[in-house]
Amino acid sequence: MVFLAFGISASITIFLAIRLSIYADTIERKSALSGILIALLLGGATSLPEITTSVTSIIISNPDLAVGNVLGSNLFNVMILATLDLFFRKHKIMIYASKENRYTSLLTIFLSFLVAASLFFNIPYHIFGIGIDTVILIIVYFIGVKIISTYAAEHVEEEEKQEENLQDRGPTLKRAVVGFSIAAVFIMVFGSILTISGDRIAVITGLGASFVGSFLVAASTSLPEAVSVVIAIRLKNYKLAIGGIVGSNLFNLLILAGTDVFYRKGALLSAASGSHLYTIVASMILISISLFSMSRKNITSSWFYVVPSILIIACYFIASYIIYLNSAA
Repeated sequence: MVFLAFGISASITIFLAIRLSIYADTIERKSALSGILIALLLGGATSLPEITTSVTSIIISNPDLAVGNVLGSNLFNVMILATLDLFFRKHKIMIYASKENRYTSLLTIFLSFLVAASLFFNIPYHIFGIGIDTVILIIVYFIGVKIISTYAAEHVEEEEKQEENLQDRGPTLKRAVVGFSIAAVFIMVFGSILTISGDRIAVITGLGASFVGSFLVAASTSLPEAVSVVIAIRLKNYKLAIGGIVGSNLFNLLILAGTDVFYRKGALLSAASGSHLYTIVASMILISISLFSMSRKNITSSWFYVVPSILIIACYFIASYIIYLNSAA
């Protein structure tokens, strides 16, 4: 029964992620919203299963699972982008990254640094049960998003986003907005079922007690992001493909902060294991490498182009092994 639930929810999640990407592409082309806001919308929608997982972790009094779910997802998301960049290397999608994509990555790195500092210094101070580090994280998050959005609005590209024949492609704007909203709700439902059933399969098969089991859960929660990137690439909307991942990573840190609100035993990060420090530092390194890849221009050599993605994938597995050793210690 669990395996059936996993298969059905995976199929529905894939379908919903495809629709989300198509609707997001339409909204970006037919509305006045900036690319960064669309990317944050798509990233936030595909990250909705993480909300359920994190809140459930708090309900069962497991702050480590709540923190590990979010930080591990960020690590896995960057690996997804690198893998797909390698697979679709002929498209050279990273050279199409916008300034907003790069600034979003910078903001994610800075917020990750704040999380790392909190884990390292184990700050116990809180305000009405909400960690002072969480308050700072939320403030910096919204200030950063506001600055990036303002910059995006003031520096609109002079050329049209797409040719006229592409403007008419896909559903109407109203239908896209309604469809996106409905798909986002259902992807939270079925994405959560996918995550829960994936966790149960890991336990049933004996993988739950090992580090291998976490890979199944991580893959389950990150399935919407992976599918949305593939569809965005198929639509040749490379900025959206990149923005979906960087937006998801940024939104995940907001989820981490929001989870602290539900944790009523003090500061969430101070209650989490210090081993999560390895995960957040690893994600900062991987995001930094991807940021370097986004910043390069005029890459003629295909081999030189794929080096950052290969490095990200290699670093991911090295980091995973180090995290495993420290979590098992």
